[in-house]
Formats: sequence, structure tokens, C-alpha cells
Amino acid sequence: MLKKITIILVLSVFISCRQDTIQFPETSEIIGLATPIMLNPEETEIVLEDYFTDVSLIDSVSIPESLDGKLTENKKYLLVRKKTEILPYLMVLKVWVKGFPYAILLKKSEKIKYTLTFDPKGHNYQNVSLAGEMNGWNPKNTHLKLTDGKWQIELLLYPGRYQYQLVLDNNWLLDPGNPDSVDNNIGGYNSLLVVGEDFNNKLPKLFTYKYEDNLVALGVKNNPDKIIVFWQNYQLSEKKTLFKDSIFSFSIPDKAKNFKRSFLRIWAENEYGASNDILIPLDKRKIVNNVKELNREDWEAAVLYFLMIDRFNNGKTDNDFRVDDPEILPKANYYGGDIIGITQKIRDGYFEDLGINTIWLSPITQNPLGAYGLWPEPRTKFSGYHGYWPISSSKVDFRFGTDDELKELVNTAHEHNMNVILDYVANHVHELHPVYQQHPDWATDLYLPDGSLNTEKWDEYRLTTWFDTFLPTLDLSRPDVVDVMTDSAVFWIQNYDMDGFRHDATKHIPEIFWRTLTDKLKKNVVIPQNKRIYQIGETYGNKELIGSYVSSGMVDGQFDFNVYDNAVAVFARDDEPFEKLVNSLQESLDYYGYHNLMGYITGNQDKPRFISLAGGDLKFGENSKLAGWTRDIGVGDKVGYKKLQLLNAFILTIPGVPSIYYGDEIGMPGANDPDNRRMMRFNDLNTEEKQTRKITKELIHLRRNNLVLIYGDFELLYMDKKTLAFARTYFDKIVIVVFNKMSKPLPLSFDLPERFENASLKANFGSQYNLDGKDLKIIMEGNSFEVLIN
Repeated sequence: MLKKITIILVLSVFISCRQDTIQFPETSEIIGLATPIMLNPEETEIVLEDYFTDVSLIDSVSIPESLDGKLTENKKYLLVRKKTEILPYLMVLKVWVKGFPYAILLKKSEKIKYTLTFDPKGHNYQNVSLAGEMNGWNPKNTHLKLTDGKWQIELLLYPGRYQYQLVLDNNWLLDPGNPDSVDNNIGGYNSLLVVGEDFNNKLPKLFTYKYEDNLVALGVKNNPDKIIVFWQNYQLSEKKTLFKDSIFSFSIPDKAKNFKRSFLRIWAENEYGASNDILIPLDKRKIVNNVKELNREDWEAAVLYFLMIDRFNNGKTDNDFRVDDPEILPKANYYGGDIIGITQKIRDGYFEDLGINTIWLSPITQNPLGAYGLWPEPRTKFSGYHGYWPISSSKVDFRFGTDDELKELVNTAHEHNMNVILDYVANHVHELHPVYQQHPDWATDLYLPDGSLNTEKWDEYRLTTWFDTFLPTLDLSRPDVVDVMTDSAVFWIQNYDMDGFRHDATKHIPEIFWRTLTDKLKKNVVIPQNKRIYQIGETYGNKELIGSYVSSGMVDGQFDFNVYDNAVAVFARDDEPFEKLVNSLQESLDYYGYHNLMGYITGNQDKPRFISLAGGDLKFGENSKLAGWTRDIGVGDKVGYKKLQLLNAFILTIPGVPSIYYGDEIGMPGANDPDNRRMMRFNDLNTEEKQTRKITKELIHLRRNNLVLIYGDFELLYMDKKTLAFARTYFDKIVIVVFNKMSKPLPLSFDLPERFENASLKANFGSQYNLDGKDLKIIMEGNSFEVLIN
């Protein structure tokens, strides 16, 4: 059995695959790790400037034999097209620069053709359209054609599950020919389309097994035909190696000893598809085996805390300034939170005690002094307390503080080994912003050709729509506009030593902006080249749209709202099965990678507080904004606290970057905006709030102090409608996470992988368990979770 193989025997296969024959350059022409490229079904344009700081230095490219390719004369783009009908699932593109081969992983498109058919049963329709997750819920994107009495369309989709409705002459309806439907969490149902077969149990599986000195051994399952190993952006071996249910071994290159931080990346494939990916951090030429070896630029270890400056802590009343307008109700006006208030909480140890190592600040630039917008009932206008209506892109709002106070906040955070990332708004400005005042032609058109307002058309006109009539959307397809707005973003990194950005409204901004900004950050002479800046975007949409912005030349990750929405449904509602959440998470891991830098949230400023939904004081399907204005939203049933603890445990133990929305560590209730933006409470907590904070703190510290929860592999162990168990492993370190969403205690039993047999585990949250060989039996209290760690 695998567990019985000694390290000496494991490494006896090492000689057959010795790796350290390749030559490496002294300095890399790629900053960071080159993100894999998902190919299109037929032809793909690869933007080489996303990867290389100076494409003029490119000598040539070596294209996989199953592809044809053409490098453009300026070397900025490589056009590749499939040459054979059947492609490998994984391929390696070699780009030669100064005589050295840089490797970029290419992934075969897994899109498949699916024909959707609607039988009108004798009814006459003028137009039949599709609206769903596959097209951004925009029926204008996808029209069916009437053929032989039936409406049809051929779709090209990734395997997965898609919610949708048919739009019959502008009437949205469930598909009568599809018996499968799911709750949409807003009071209705959507039809469910399942595309492709589930080969997950047949795909190759990789897991970190053992290491000794500079030798690494991985466990391999399901007979891979090919294993690909990268150190940084160099392929270590092109051998096709098969170790049936056994071990794959290789040596860390000697060159790694010159790097404080570098990475190994491994993938495999077989006839059914590609494996999970492995990411192993190195310190010099040694595998990182202790969290003390990490630093705050190891973003895989980040735990974000998102706070709204005005609603967090009022440290200085001298700068309190409420907009003096009787048309603004108190909830929509300034509360007085400021920069000094945040600095005080850093010094008081609030973040350190909780375990937070990255503070995400809401937008900090100057906002207007007047009232704008309108909510009809109760009638109110709004101030810019939230920061998303900039009248400047480079001045600190005086109501939040001064330049010096902001610098003091960032310096204090760094002294406490914490990062600070800034919420940056580039998509739009307020109408009083000098950019719009001096260049009104820099905005997109407020009116569409038919004379209607181009506002809040999030998907139909996503690159031009305005958020409101006083918030011009900038035409960021224009290089001159891009240049100004990216300079403003770089200003905050260069002048205040910020560590990264959360980017607002990412999907509404053309790719040229993201490529220009990232290129400037890489090449800026003031910002240290080895400073690892983290950029995370905000996009509501399907995985293909979200992922289109994640690359070496754009952002590092985006918030995965699809997983969050399913987590809310499953943990808050008793009747929603874990399958819904697991399918969503698995699709994300398959698409973004098992070691992605995507953000996984407990909540945010645009969604109702989870705890109010879970406790029942806020109903699924009701108008959550209206509810916040018309009644006092609380928690409801105290079971909401238990369910919030389940959500927090899930977010803090899965792969990715967890993000705590301020107040979710204690269970602050609220409806939607602005009721979900109440003033933070630090004192006079009730018993349930104290317990929720205690558990959230323990979870964050478990993640921060265990490499297995940072770089560990992910493996589903058990699932039924009400219970879930998964494992994370990092070499000899094991974590098993178990959930019970039933209201009553439950004895649960399931088998573990053989390599876990008789592991010595500790239950961190008090559950009684017994491990006999590989049979785990555990008693789970109602609405509880457990984290077992060896």
C-alpha cells in the first residue's frame, strides 16, 4: 500500500527522472508565475505582453505539435490554432528569450456542443430567446431558431450546471420540456441544464506525499498518461511518466537556492481529462514546511478583512461631517468612521487577535459634499459615505483623514505584518470629477440609439452602462482615458506603499485597462520589482466571464460570487442539499485551479447579511433593500449564529483567499444596502456574538497556522444532502473538515483514503470521534462543523 512505502523506496525511482539538466537565466523575463492559458475551441490569440516585460527580446516559440501557430511581427501576439482534431488536455508552449525556454501551460478547451430544443406544442411565438448563466442572463445574446416546428439553438458550453429560463415573446418562463429546476434564492425557480458527463472519479489525482532534502515525491492515482512539472516558469521534464497508483519523484533545481520564494507546479492528464494542480512553495531550495517561513507577500496565506471606513471606527470627531441636507435619512449619511479609527484598532490588536493579515479599505478618495440619487419609499437621497462616487482619484476624502494619517495607517499595518489593499474605482466618476468636467467626451453615451437611458444595463451594455445619471462611465476603450486612470491607480501604490487593489466593477471595464495597469505596476521604477502586488476584481457573471480577467497580465483573482450564492442557499436553508455547493466549488476549482487566488467572502456591502437570512428575520425572495428601510432587521432565530459559523468555517477551510466582511465575525444583522453597512460594534456583545467571534477567531488562526489550509490539496471525502466532509493535505499534514447542517446531533461514518489510515488527529471544536484504520466515526452536533488536524 502507498502508505507503507518508505522515503528511500519512494526516491529510488528518482534516477529515472532526474530533472536538473536544464539551464536557467540569472533573471527572469516573466514577473511572477505565468498563468495557464485556456484555449478556445478553434483559434486562440495569446497576448505575450501579459507574460513578458519586453517582447522584443523573444527569439522564437516552440509550439506543441498538435497546434499551428504564428508569431506577429511585433511579437506581441501568438495566434495558435488546433492542427489535429483531438488535442491533449495539457500542452506546453515554449517561448525562447535570450536563449532560454520559458514554459506556459496550455489547456485544451473543454467546451462541448449542446443543442437546446423547445417544443412550442402548437403555440405561435414571434421570438424565443435563452437567458441564463451561460449568457449573463441577457436574452438578446441568444435567440433560438424555428426549425421543423421546434425552436433550437446549438450552444458551446463548458461541462457543468447552468440555470436558465426561456424568454417567449418577452415573457420569462421555466423550460416546459425540462423537468429539472432549482430554487433561485430570490423567491422563484430556474430550469437547470446539466452539460457533459461527470468523469471526476476517473480523472488523474495528484497529492503531495513526501520530501527529503531536495527530492519531492507525489502520490498519483488513476493512471496518468503524462505529468508536467514546472519550477517557476520552466519545465523540468518533458518525459511521459506512468506510475500506476504509485509515486512520481523529481529533484528541485539547484537554481532555486538563489530565490527566497519560488514555486513548483505540477499537472497530469489521462484519457478522461486533466488532474488537479499542485503548488509547492520553496524557501531557497527547501520546501516550505512551517508558516513562520511565510511573509505577507505570500498572498496564498492572506485572510482579508473588508471594512467600510465610514462605518468602522470613529477615531477623531474633528473630521466628522454629515451632509447637511434634510432629504438624506441617517442611514444614508456619514457616521464618522475614519482612518485614525482603523489605525487605533490595529494598535489595539483587534485585527491581530482575530488573525487578520490583510485589511481591505473601501474607496478613500474625495466624494461629493451634496446629496444624490433617490430611494422612493421612504423617500431619501444619499451621501457618498461609501466612497464609490469619486470627485477625485488622487485626494484622500477629508472626512476620512489626511495624507499623513493614511501613510501612518499603512506603516502601522506593515509594522504589525499586515497588508493594506485599496478599493479602487476606475469604471466611473462622479459628474463633478475634473476628468468629466474637462473631458465630457471621455464618458460613454448616457442614451442609447433608441433614446432610452443606458443605466443599470449590467449585462446587455456592460462596457458602457452608467450606474446612475450622475455617475458617468468612462470610455476605457480609449488609450488616453486608460492612461490617466491607470496613472491614478499606480499613484496609490507608489505614494502610500499600498499592497494591492480590490477593483470595483471589473467586468464593466475593457481588458486594455487591466493590461495597461498591470504593465505599469510591473515596470514602475519606484515600486520594487520583487514587491508582489495583489489585484482582485469584482465581477458578477459566469465563470468564463469572471476568468477572462484573471491572468498574468491582468488581475490575480476575482471574488467567486457563484460559490458564495450557493453557500448562502445551502447553509441558510434547511432544504438545500450540499450537492449544490459542492458542484459549484468543484466547477470553480476545475476552472480557476486548485490553488487559485480567487476571493471567497462571508458577505459584502452589496448583499444582505447572511445571518439575517439564516435566522429568518429576512426572507429569501423579499425585496431586501426595501426591508432594510421599512423594518428593523435582526437575526431572528438564534440558529442563525450557528449557520453563520458553518459559513465562516467553509470559507476559511476551502482553497482560495477568504474574505471576512466587517461584522460577520460577530454576526451583525442587516438587510441590503445601506442596512448591511451599520456601524461596527466592538463592545456590549451578547453571548451568541461573543461565541461567534471566538469561533471565527479560532478558524482564522487555524488557517494562518497550518500550511495544509494554505497550500494543501483538496479532496472530497463524503457528501449527502445534509452532511459534507472534505480533506486538505500537504505532504504529511492532514485536515479533515466535516459539516452537519441538520438541526439535531448525527453520528456520521465514512472511509478515509488509505494514506490517512490510523492518523493521529485532533478535533479542534470538541466533536467526539474514533478512527479505526481508515474508518472514521464522528458525532456531529446539530448545525455544527469540525476541523480534524493531525
